[in-house]
Amino acid sequence: MSIDPQEISTGKLHGYLVGAVAPRPICFASTVDAEGNVNLSPFSFFNVFGANPPTMIFSPARRVRGNTVKHTLENVMETKEVVINIVNHAMVQQMSLSSTEYDKGVNEFVKAGFTEVKSDVVKPPRVAESPVQFECKVKEVIETGQEGGAGNLVICEVVKVHVDEEILDEKGAIDPAKIDTVARMGGNWYSRAKVGMFEVPKPIRTLGVGVDALPEPIRKSKVLTGNDLGMLGNVESLPTKKQIKKYIENASETEQYLIASGSSEEIHTRAQELLCEAQIDEAWNLLLARSISE
Repeated sequence: MSIDPQEISTGKLHGYLVGAVAPRPICFASTVDAEGNVNLSPFSFFNVFGANPPTMIFSPARRVRGNTVKHTLENVMETKEVVINIVNHAMVQQMSLSSTEYDKGVNEFVKAGFTEVKSDVVKPPRVAESPVQFECKVKEVIETGQEGGAGNLVICEVVKVHVDEEILDEKGAIDPAKIDTVARMGGNWYSRAKVGMFEVPKPIRTLGVGVDALPEPIRKSKVLTGNDLGMLGNVESLPTKKQIKKYIENASETEQYLIASGSSEEIHTRAQELLCEAQIDEAWNLLLARSISE
């Protein structure tokens, strides 16, 4: 099959490009606007392009639908600063949730449940959960076009590097197994460097409630991980009482026992198993069932 890019839609061409050029590393970019509002968003059009000076480039492309630009691009044009946070497997679900198209001024650190850390040189905060964080000054932004799907090459110079010592080997180098990075493939697919491919459903087109909207006992669970919370936060709304009551009526004997007599840790452990099976609605119903049945 041979394809003339001018003869197919931009969306279809985009699918071929990202499906073939993969896996792609992820730039998890934290920025601020001129008023200091924080934004956090992932981009897979990204790589490192030199060490002297240390240079990274990422591209917040124009949206194919609507031909609009992203808040990250607006922010780097205003402030000329960005922090590029590296994404590992332990934070991939929260990272995915942060890609939701929240309104300008909404802080995705809060919505996705990440922790802000003050940077040393630039204004945007760093993601505490990220294993490596690069504080950067933006040297130039190159537009590749004005139509939907066009790239915007944000050329960054790294001015400070932060590395979690837990990911280093005995020689002080980054251990690829310990850093456990993930990369983007086409569609919903990702690649985990030390394991292989896995799937993360794209965030819902309507806005996810966010990790900040989860009940405190769930948000501060000793069992549920950041990835678990990211999946729970990627729903449009929490189950209604009617939905939860229907779930209780049809629940298995094991889950009936958990609802009646199980500890919070046991309930959260079972909910985690359901999340691992992508049964998000079932996990939510279990987590909220006791509050309805009491």
